[in-house]
Amino acid sequence: MGETTVGILAVQGAFAEHECALCALGVRHFQIRQKRDLQRPMDALILPGGESTVMGKLLRELDLFKEIRRRILHGLPVMGTCAGLILLAREVEGDSAYLGTMDIRVKRNAYGRQLGSFYTEQDFKGVGRVPMPFIRAPYIMKVSGQGEILAKADEKIVAARQGRQLALAFHPEVSGDLRIHQYFLEKLVDK
Repeated sequence: MGETTVGILAVQGAFAEHECALCALGVRHFQIRQKRDLQRPMDALILPGGESTVMGKLLRELDLFKEIRRRILHGLPVMGTCAGLILLAREVEGDSAYLGTMDIRVKRNAYGRQLGSFYTEQDFKGVGRVPMPFIRAPYIMKVSGQGEILAKADEKIVAARQGRQLALAFHPEVSGDLRIHQYFLEKLVDK
């Protein structure tokens, strides 16, 4: 993973946990909080969990939306977890899409509110059995186009990939298991 630098959207949500995972892997990273942060060179982007409606609003208010969307559409590797998955989805049930860069349809808060949070371990294609903490999680209702299903939990799609975009309904950054971050860096970034 050598000289890879990852930008982490840090306007709201669980960005600090992703920073800890990247530190443990020895990967350089920085926070994206305002437009000038996009001037820094980056090889990949992480869109963390949090509140997708708040994150979408802040992306527009801080004038980050168009440039982030443009870079993803032009091949910048991106990993979206939970709310980050919602930001990437082309369709969001009962709501407008945000960045809309990935051919997936998602259901927000699919498992209910905070009490609907849970933990499971499931197979993740190319990685093996991994811990999956779900916190007020969405799930992927449909993967189309060039998308590929990577994992399911309770028969629901919880991880998908399309090109250099990785969408996860769960939070690998809080599990203590670094294999999903490694998968992202090795399979989508260091290609």
